[in-house]
Amino acid sequence: MSDRILGAVCVVAAAGMAWAAQGYAAAISYEPVGPRAFPLLLSGLMAIAGIWLVIRPTMRGMALEGQHLKILGMSAVAIVAYALLFEKLGFPVATAVMAVPVGMAFGGDWKKSLIGGIGLGLGLFILFDKLLDVVLPTGLLSFVLGGR
Repeated sequence: MSDRILGAVCVVAAAGMAWAAQGYAAAISYEPVGPRAFPLLLSGLMAIAGIWLVIRPTMRGMALEGQHLKILGMSAVAIVAYALLFEKLGFPVATAVMAVPVGMAFGGDWKKSLIGGIGLGLGLFILFDKLLDVVLPTGLLSFVLGGR
């Protein structure tokens, strides 16, 4: 039953994301797609995943127990902290900091989680900011990465 509740919440959140993205428009049209395409794509994928959780047959029920609640809590706190620190710390540092508790919540040790987070933060920054020209905040690393 918890899968179906999560799926319904995902569908509602996806609808909210899609509704909020309708107003996104660039002041100057510099690309054919515009800024609303990415959030609309994500909300569509999130809605599809939510619908799948609602309609798929459940093999066995899983109640939220101590360990599951700990993982869920650690992940939720890490994501909220990530959202709050994203601009101050910058994308690469905030991603590395967020990856440590999430990695540990799923069984990794702090060293491997930190190394993975650093690789993830820098790798995605290079991919999005440098190669795809999606502007991301550099924060603490602005002196190295060319600040914004």
